[in-house]
Amino acid sequence: MFVTVLLAILAIVILHFSLLHYGKVGRLINSIPGPQAFPIVGNMHSLQISSHELWTFLRSTSKQYYPIFRVWSFTFPFLNIRHPDDVETVLGNTKFIQKSEAYNLLKPWFNTGLLTSSGRKWQVRRKILTPAFHFNVLQEFVDIFNEEGDRLIELLKSEGGPCVKDLLYLFSEHTLNVICETAMGSSLKDKGQFQYKYRKAVHDMGKVLVYRFVRPWLIYNFVFNLVPQGWRQTKLLKILHSFTKQIIQERKEYHEQTDGQYLSFNDPVSEKNDRVDGIRKKRLAMLDLLLAAHRANQIDDEGIREEVDTFMFRGHDTTAMGICFAVMLLAEHKEIQDQARIEVTTVLNENGNKMTMAVLQKFTYLDRCIKETLRLYPSVPFISRAPETDVQLSSFMVPAETMVHVHIADVHRDPLYWPNPDVFDPDRFLPKNCIGRHPYAYVPFSAGPRNCIGQRFAMLEMKTTLGLLLNNFSFEPVTYLKDVKMNTDLVLRPGHPVRTKFIPLTC
Repeated sequence: MFVTVLLAILAIVILHFSLLHYGKVGRLINSIPGPQAFPIVGNMHSLQISSHELWTFLRSTSKQYYPIFRVWSFTFPFLNIRHPDDVETVLGNTKFIQKSEAYNLLKPWFNTGLLTSSGRKWQVRRKILTPAFHFNVLQEFVDIFNEEGDRLIELLKSEGGPCVKDLLYLFSEHTLNVICETAMGSSLKDKGQFQYKYRKAVHDMGKVLVYRFVRPWLIYNFVFNLVPQGWRQTKLLKILHSFTKQIIQERKEYHEQTDGQYLSFNDPVSEKNDRVDGIRKKRLAMLDLLLAAHRANQIDDEGIREEVDTFMFRGHDTTAMGICFAVMLLAEHKEIQDQARIEVTTVLNENGNKMTMAVLQKFTYLDRCIKETLRLYPSVPFISRAPETDVQLSSFMVPAETMVHVHIADVHRDPLYWPNPDVFDPDRFLPKNCIGRHPYAYVPFSAGPRNCIGQRFAMLEMKTTLGLLLNNFSFEPVTYLKDVKMNTDLVLRPGHPVRTKFIPLTC
């Protein structure tokens, strides 16, 4: 009986393999170059490697098969693109807004929030949340960026002299405080252990998701829930969801106490003291917009949780990595660091040492430094789509619904568009040097209809934080970027601590 069942399963697998590879989809996929795939398993054996080795494999394979390659993971084909023309075809098409099946792995965490949803739900949520990042709202956030930046400066100065810090830990704590204070309206002051557990869970969750992605037999929940990594995910989700639920509950209780008078988007706030029990009174855009939409029956409690989970993660981890790599690059390039500092101190001296929105807009050189940082080290190194129809990419036709991974990290280092691509040169972003550049050769915040809704928020936060750091410290490298080993993760993350020395500036 057992042998009969085994033979039947084997026959089904062989039949499925034959239909898949020799049908229309298989023929189109296999016409695209890529590493040798074996029957049944495809290239799955090549993916059972460490997170760092996977990162290296993807980079080298991307170069070998430029500008497009395919990989089979059991019966799942996925394409990998890096040419700006192909990127524009996939990201720039207003009809292609569907994320690939790869994002299904995120649904236990985010369900179908703005990052993972599509169709009508995505359109409704995007419309609800867009006002949260309006220019006038961002102006209010600059004060909070300054407050949290000052706390960061005080922490570093409390060492009493030069200090060496683990940047991953330092900046992830800082940016989580910022996103909670701004978009969520809650303070994490004196909640060190509470937020540390959340940040560690975020880090560990990334490892679990990558582990699962390269093992297609774990795609199915009923299988994944039977293995240790599935048990680990369950524990991590409990921590992650508990954190965001507490943030939501605090804000709900505040609006209940104030009879919802601060939920109106247009109502001015006249109180001078804008805090009650550590909760900021002013409407702080995202969470308040969601709560207002809840009262209007446009979103339910689960919908609020989806979006808060999504923005809590995307709003702190990606920005932390951007600041981290910017500091490391500036530390290794003393002349560029000095030029950025001269700009910051000069502008601040001319404006009463106040870091306002108008002042931040005058940091043009620092702005270029950040853009160049995100070129070399994009916080989100790849994104994935599933085009709704067959689409022509490069010289190949791609079947509808195929997973197409956009390797942003490789797009940004393409020597055809970026001469000396590994060199840190902020002047690449001088207006005169941007003329004629392919619009999809630089996509650190994605592009097209599903571009990052919070990109202006992130740029302002990075600019404020780096401006304050440059005005108070000089940076010296301890860990060098050439020695950093990158891991494949949800964000571009080193697989080990990275350190920089902060030296207080003398008056």
